[in-house]
Amino acid sequence: NSRISISCLLPASWHFSISPVGCPRVLNTTLRQIVVIGILAAAVSLLYYSLVVIRNKYGRAYRDKRFHRYLARVTDTEATDTNNPNLNYGIVVDCGSSGSRIFVYCWPRHNGNPHDLLDIKQMRDKTRKPVVMKIKPGISEFASSPEKVSDYISPLLSFAAEHVPRAKHKETPLYILCTAGMRILPESQQKAILEDLLTDIPVHFDFLFSDSHAEVISGKQEGVYAWIGINFVLGRFEHTDDEDEAIVEVHVPGSENKESIFRKRTVGILDMGGVSTQIAYEVPKTVSFASSQQEEVAKNLLAEFNLGCDAHQTEHVYRVYVATFLGFGGNAARQRYEDSLFTSTVLKNRLLGKQTGMTADSPYLDPCLPLDAQDEIQQNGQMMYLRGTGDFNLCREIIQPFMNKTNETQTSLNGVYQPAVHFQNSEFYGFSEFYYCTEDVLRMGGDYNAAKFTKAAKDYCATKWSVLRERFDHGLYASHADLHRLKYQCFKSAWMYEVFHSGFSFPVSYSNLKTALQVYDKEVQWTLGAILYRTRFLPLRDIQQENFRGNHSHWRSFSFVYNHYLFFVCFLIVLLSILLYLLRLRRIHRRMVHNSSSTSLWIEEGLPPQKMAGPL
Repeated sequence: NSRISISCLLPASWHFSISPVGCPRVLNTTLRQIVVIGILAAAVSLLYYSLVVIRNKYGRAYRDKRFHRYLARVTDTEATDTNNPNLNYGIVVDCGSSGSRIFVYCWPRHNGNPHDLLDIKQMRDKTRKPVVMKIKPGISEFASSPEKVSDYISPLLSFAAEHVPRAKHKETPLYILCTAGMRILPESQQKAILEDLLTDIPVHFDFLFSDSHAEVISGKQEGVYAWIGINFVLGRFEHTDDEDEAIVEVHVPGSENKESIFRKRTVGILDMGGVSTQIAYEVPKTVSFASSQQEEVAKNLLAEFNLGCDAHQTEHVYRVYVATFLGFGGNAARQRYEDSLFTSTVLKNRLLGKQTGMTADSPYLDPCLPLDAQDEIQQNGQMMYLRGTGDFNLCREIIQPFMNKTNETQTSLNGVYQPAVHFQNSEFYGFSEFYYCTEDVLRMGGDYNAAKFTKAAKDYCATKWSVLRERFDHGLYASHADLHRLKYQCFKSAWMYEVFHSGFSFPVSYSNLKTALQVYDKEVQWTLGAILYRTRFLPLRDIQQENFRGNHSHWRSFSFVYNHYLFFVCFLIVLLSILLYLLRLRRIHRRMVHNSSSTSLWIEEGLPPQKMAGPL
């Protein structure tokens, strides 16, 4: 009478019973509950683990986005992988007054985000050196023989052709941009030189080179390109939601009726060379003018441009003030000072019947030379002798009139219009003489502090020339500092100070000036800004070609996260369906067990089991 009952409802009931005497179930109700709970716990654990992995992998990438520019600068020193088919190339030739230099740049395929610019960097050869070459003389030397210009520039282009992969030549843009030397030539001579380039270069080279790729650029354009290059390397064109980042409120040019936007604060640049001084900075707010004449002048000093790939988007529209001041460079200023000194001293000597400065025994006492330093000025066959008194404050006072300031509001050097600078929310970088003056001798380059700089300059000027020479011989100054720097450091310190504080009207309390020679250990040329500006529409072309097919890293990562979320939602739905099905099967099984138990009870009581009525 024994009975064996095996349920086929696994895993719904996990039922296994033997005979009425009963063997315990292999898996009872409590164990079944433990198994179900275990399955649920495993599913939840898997989901949590996956979400943690996604968050760590992608969340960290988004959190650290603001650092990627700095990390990218480290990889800039690696040799360029010319076997990478996704790399694009661009060439810029800087035709300056003393020579021409060629720069080769490269960038990966655009990431597909229309808010981002191309990630352009300088190409590096197998030895990790920048792909740069310079030739002399300047291109303007061929003004009388323009037919020789293409032969002159050919070695530069051959050099670039050797480094850019052959398969990329036809899609590599070539820009030949001429600066100072060409600007002073008559327009007819400029045109003849450019026409020779446009005619001959396409015959010998396959680079992408159209009529607009060869031109003489203005000082204003050069300044804008320099400003773009510096801010690009510093990552100031990237968008950020980080509360720690300095931001500014911007009234976008051409959209006065729209609301202001907030974006990263850009940096201004100050560059004092030997001949000229240049200032460039963003003007976030709409400017006002004191007069119609000032407004007319301002049009030539304010540049408005869109760095974005879409001309209809305004988030990358910038309004930048650029002004260049000839004669305000360090060496030109010293020359102007000496010319004035010579003229005024000769005139005084005539009026007073003296011979001051005319002999070595009775030198002119110059407060802008270090104490007891000697110098000579020669003009028109006459010699004037100087001896330094090292008076920094008096030197500043004497050179102040050379700023040519006027009483008109919102003006700077030479009375030129200058829009207001928001001193509490701005940042400037000072290059060339700003760096040399603070670092070469005074050894305080970097963050500028007016009080500390003044004290150091005073002490230097008041130090005897013999002591300065001794320090120089012992190598206490910068390696590239020479005797010329030592002799004119006192004057140039005073000149830099006056240009910055009196000329450009920066308060002595201003603490956001950094003097620098390089950014991230390398010089940033205006050519980088030029190629950034001239290739700004390429990302839009790439985006349209890709047609949002998910080939861009940004959208791909987003799609990855989205698909994983969708997968786990589906997984949970399936799991819940299985559990509901199991519960239903369990109820069916209990009903069957109950019916079976009733039959057994009738047998034990000696009653025949109930039968269904058969057919008649």
